[in-house]
Parts: sequence; C-alpha cells; structure tokens
Amino acid sequence: MAGPKRFADTQFDLFVPYIADMPLRDQMEMMERPFFSLAKRRRQKPIEYVSPDGSVFVNVFPNQEFGMATIWDADILIWAASTLCEMKRKGLNDVPRTIHFQPYDLLQTICRPTGGRQYMLLREALARLQATTVVTNIRASKGKKHRQFSWIESWTDLVDEASGQSKGMSVTLAEWFYEGVLMEGGVLSIDPIYFSITGGRERWLYRVARKHAGGAGEEGFAISLNTLHEKSGSEGGFRRFKFEMLKIVRENAIPQVDLALEGPEANLLIRMTRADGKGAAQAGKRKTASGAAAPSARKARAEEEPQALDEKTISLIQKDFPEMDLPSVQKRFDFWIEQDPKRAPQDYNKALYGFARRQSGRRDA
Repeated sequence: MAGPKRFADTQFDLFVPYIADMPLRDQMEMMERPFFSLAKRRRQKPIEYVSPDGSVFVNVFPNQEFGMATIWDADILIWAASTLCEMKRKGLNDVPRTIHFQPYDLLQTICRPTGGRQYMLLREALARLQATTVVTNIRASKGKKHRQFSWIESWTDLVDEASGQSKGMSVTLAEWFYEGVLMEGGVLSIDPIYFSITGGRERWLYRVARKHAGGAGEEGFAISLNTLHEKSGSEGGFRRFKFEMLKIVRENAIPQVDLALEGPEANLLIRMTRADGKGAAQAGKRKTASGAAAPSARKARAEEEPQALDEKTISLIQKDFPEMDLPSVQKRFDFWIEQDPKRAPQDYNKALYGFARRQSGRRDA
C-alpha cells in the first residue's frame, strides 16, 4: 500500500524522519503529578496541587475556548520526548526545541489511525497543549519561586491550498519540558502498549506505576488512595475517586502492572507491582482488604502469544529492514489491529510485512 504523498517545501526542508520502532520515552517529572485532565470532556476547572510537605506545587489553568490539555494530548509530548532522545542518542550537537514533522508519522508512532478525522483531532490536541497554562516550582531555578509555561510555545500546519492536505507541521516545545527531557535521568522508557489504554485514570496509574514500581523490586510500590486522589488532580470528590479506583483494582487490567488493595478500610493502599514474572507472582500471593486473593489475571489479549510467523516473512523483514526489532514491530502491529476489528488481515504474514515497510518509511521494498 502506498504511503501518504510527501510535498516538498522550503519551509519544511528539515523534517524529522520517521524513526522506525523508535524507543518511547516519557518525561519523569510529569508521570505522577497532576499536569493533565484525566477526562475526555472539556475541563474548565483549574488543577491546584500542593504536595503534603508543601515543597512542590502544580497549578494548571485551562483556556476558556479550548479547555485543558488531556492525558491523551500528552501522547504528543511522549512522541516529542522520544524524538528528542533519539536525536541526542544519534549525537546531534544541537537538539532543536522546534521539531518539524509529518502528521502521518506522529500518528503512527502513538498508535493512532491516520484518517482525516485524526488530523483534525491532532490539531485540536495541539491547540489545547498551547492554550493550557502551567505554573509550578518543579525545577524552578535558584532565586525564582516558580515557572510558567504552556506545553507548546507555538505550532504550525502548512496546508496545500489545492488539495487541503498537510504539507508538514512543526511544534516549538516549552523550555521547561525541553530541559526536563534532555537533562540527565529526565526520562523513563515506556512500552507502546501504553497507547492501547483507553481510560484516563488507567493511563495515569500506568505512568505512576512505571515511575515508582518499575525499580521497586518484587514488593512493588504502595500508595494511599488519599494521596493518589490528590496527585491525580481529578475534578470529582474523593468518594467518587475511591469508587472508580476500587473498580480498576478489581479489574486489574492495566498492562504490565498488577494492582492489589492493602490496609484497613479507613486507610486503603493500592500496591502496584510489575507484572513481569516475579513481581506478578508476588502480587498474586497478596491479600486484598476483604481477605480475598488479589486478582492478577491480565486481559486475555495481553496474555496471548504473538501469532506464528512463517520463515519467509521473518527472512524478508530481517533482510529488507535490518534496523527493526521484529518482536517489537509485531507487537505494535497487533496493537494496531486490536484498535479496530475491521483491520484483521486475511493474510497475517503479508500484512505484517506491509506494516513493517510503512513503519520503516520505505516505499520501494
């Protein structure tokens, strides 16, 4: 299948190439603090968070017209952080704060469809990221009480007047975000499976677990529901938040994370453990507040083994796209299929090869 047409333009002659199977990175300081709305509906209520010891604050103010940037909009920032890290890894001397790109490639990276509606939603997300105002003392330089910024300073969409198609886009990232990505230890890796999580609270819990439980060993990381509520920035009260958290723990369906309840009813804790062998087994032994064994079953789709590939397909992909990691490409392909049952291919091997070709950016393979 042919890819989208590429338009040459002197204003966009420095496009960031689509990096096949680019490792994903998330800015660590953003992974547990309430920087984004967790709801898809437009949020007009500000977030005003202060840490229990009073040392850290985060205030987020929505725009009257666009509302507040959501945790789904933050996928664009994950793409941007990943792109900056890849530039740094490749030894680029001056990693730019402005990134030029094709919207098709961004949408592919964050596992979104690439139809016309998605381009419209991408523009809306960029507008919210630019319109949302953040004020925080996290990483405020010495002598300053806080820093104020919007996630994106500016963005541009160059549209072909005749066809109405995008000829290319650019974003200039906030200096605070840019510095946080490039500083030593400023990012953590995340799995592409993150983009398959549909719920806002579930997405936020994945990020919290990735930051804290990722290096916490077999015992994982425990946090009280009260503290979680404060850190989430949720609009609703604690009672509603608790009800929804208990439901999420019962379902225990967040990829790569096992959830369990601990402690008395008056001070419930959620323990988050990596679901990767020892951590998952340990979580399975724990008891919930009610005394029942903590659920550790993952969704059926997460437990399924990847479909078997024939030797010809394996050889072709390794020969034509030697830079790609085949298991990772297959996993991303499976995620893409799961988003829409209509995408289920008649010939899995042939379709996977085509997906790898599109991911690589090659049109001649």
